[in-house]
Amino acid sequence: MLLLPILVFFAVTLGLAALFLWLAPSRTTQRLRAMSGGQDQATWSSTMVSLVGPFARLSSPSGNWETSALRLKFIRAGIRSDDARIIYFGLKTLLPVVFLALAYLALQAAGYRQGMGFLLYLLVTAAVGCVLPNVLLHWMMRRRVREMFENFPDAADLLLICIEAGLGLDASLLRVAEEIRLKSSALADELHLTNLEIRAGGTRESALHNLALRTGVEEIVTFATMLNQADKFGTSIGDSLRVFSEDLRNKRQARAEEKAVKVPTKMLFPLVVFIFPAIVMVIMGPAVIRLVRTILPMLNGGG
Repeated sequence: MLLLPILVFFAVTLGLAALFLWLAPSRTTQRLRAMSGGQDQATWSSTMVSLVGPFARLSSPSGNWETSALRLKFIRAGIRSDDARIIYFGLKTLLPVVFLALAYLALQAAGYRQGMGFLLYLLVTAAVGCVLPNVLLHWMMRRRVREMFENFPDAADLLLICIEAGLGLDASLLRVAEEIRLKSSALADELHLTNLEIRAGGTRESALHNLALRTGVEEIVTFATMLNQADKFGTSIGDSLRVFSEDLRNKRQARAEEKAVKVPTKMLFPLVVFIFPAIVMVIMGPAVIRLVRTILPMLNGGG
């Protein structure tokens, strides 16, 4: 009896998560929306603001949003719209109520009587609804940061080629942003914003520092520091980039080898739990069936 509400709760949670992943736009869809001007995204954003905007004030903090750590997470997740904060805090207010109502209806349909266990299920469901926006935001941030991390070595190689071809650093950044967009639109957008910041009159040091802050990738932080030091001490940017690109390639190869070493250990659990029992059943099953068919008549006849 206690197992049924738990199964219903996890079924509802997994169903909502699957619905979100199904509705989440892919990278190709995001690029097509960006090329078309983002009109569909603007319409969806305005609709969500009108629905959840009145509830956002109940959970919105009173601190300075511009210097908050949550705003940095939004930027690293690629969310720069002013409406995103309203939608985020509106969902943090509404989802606990919605999850609470769904859990209440599910428990009532399951015939679960009210009591401490009933209240505990409701509180856990409401807590999941409150934490779910944080989990989704963290997932989007991790996915975008990983995309930039995986494609930055190729961008560094392209930048080195542009520098050695005679282009300046600003023109090289613009060229790399155009070329790398085919693989990573997130990294291309960040490089393009850095170039726009330099064109707007900002110093190269502050623009590279903001690039490292927006991305949150350790290699990009090292890249910004290296360029600032090369610019400050007057060393060759091409030589610095050559050493940096070689180090990136070595690190990427070392990470690939490390992951390859971990594969047998990660395969051990599914092999023992799922594959090995199936193999044992396939091999030993016919022999066991034959033994049972042979021994049972003998035992029955002897009895």
